[in-house]
Amino acid sequence: MDIEAWIWWLIGAAALGIPLVLTAMPEFGMMAVGAVAAAIGAGFGLGPVAQVLVFVAVSVALVAVVRPIAARHRAQRPQLATGTEALKGRQAVVLERVDAGGGRIKLAGEVWSARALDTERVYEPGRQVDVVEIDGATAIVM
Repeated sequence: MDIEAWIWWLIGAAALGIPLVLTAMPEFGMMAVGAVAAAIGAGFGLGPVAQVLVFVAVSVALVAVVRPIAARHRAQRPQLATGTEALKGRQAVVLERVDAGGGRIKLAGEVWSARALDTERVYEPGRQVDVVEIDGATAIVM
């Protein structure tokens, strides 16, 4: 029994899908897409050399284009800050005098302990301050 070339390419694409799932390396998925493109070429009657060239061209093009985009997205900070990261840069209201030794502020509807970033500064009750850092359960303000 003689199996047509396009079927072999589809088998190759499925075979490349297995390590994609097992290793989570997207390059295998890009090569699987290249194998599907070669199967389409074989279905249209391209010869073996042209099929291999289609496979290589599509695979290399996908790796060359998609990989840098994926790396750039992976390097970006998340758009949505959560936890204490979300509190940095927010404004708070001083409830009890805040200096280098401590004090209390109202931040995001909650009462927090706070201390001044600048050891020389003192913030009186009612004043608005900016949160520059969270150190444990203490907001560092200025």
